[in-house]
Amino acid sequence: MNGVNKTLYIPLYGKSYVSKKGIILQDTKAEEIWDKEGFELKGKSKSKWLAYYMGMRSAVFDKWLQEKMEEDERAVILHIGCGMDSRVLRVGTKNHLWYDVDFPDVIEERKLYYTENDDYTMIASDARQIEWLHEVPSNADAIVIMEGISMYLQIEELQTVLSAISAHFNKVSLLMDCYTEFAAKASKYKNPINDVGVTEVVGVDDPHIWEENTDFVFVAEHDMTPESMIEELQGMERTFFKNVLGGKVSEKMYRLFEYETV
Repeated sequence: MNGVNKTLYIPLYGKSYVSKKGIILQDTKAEEIWDKEGFELKGKSKSKWLAYYMGMRSAVFDKWLQEKMEEDERAVILHIGCGMDSRVLRVGTKNHLWYDVDFPDVIEERKLYYTENDDYTMIASDARQIEWLHEVPSNADAIVIMEGISMYLQIEELQTVLSAISAHFNKVSLLMDCYTEFAAKASKYKNPINDVGVTEVVGVDDPHIWEENTDFVFVAEHDMTPESMIEELQGMERTFFKNVLGGKVSEKMYRLFEYETV
């Protein structure tokens, strides 16, 4: 895998770590895959603090997705940049048509651990090559998850992807995390993704930037480190994460934006 694709192992490790501790996120599939495929992470990539953050981020995405699926029982689910994530197992398809999208070499490895069925399909494609949308029904609403992918796409590239998605479906709900501009600049010198060879990322501060050249409108910003999840940590770890890494401190580096099409 290239450097960007290798970044999928960082959240995989984090989800495996918190799952084994029995906190934040239950993810036995992440445990299974990491135990078999994981490699030695260096520096901040193996930090327990990052693992807690990765677990919380995924749990927030899961909760939002579950709520949206209950609101629209016929919507198509798109998980773009799925990596080895087991969201389809954690949340369940609930009779929705679910599509996981990632690079061909990622999907090739993914198929060693996941099986397609009538509700679940894996699409091997660079998300920027929007022809992959032809494999997805168009006469439907869609719920789209983009976790840990926006920072690897140029602004114009992501706008093109979002425009194609909005044109393909009747209505779209989207949840997407982004680096801030500060985080993107700092990433060249100090970021866990450096440990797998990635130094160039994109950051945004204005959530309305994704409204440009698309049909999406900004709906809300979500907290990626909710108090309820921080409370699952113990003792000094909970105190440190709450005061040093969570809340407003986290927002200086990462943002979580929700959008809908009009």
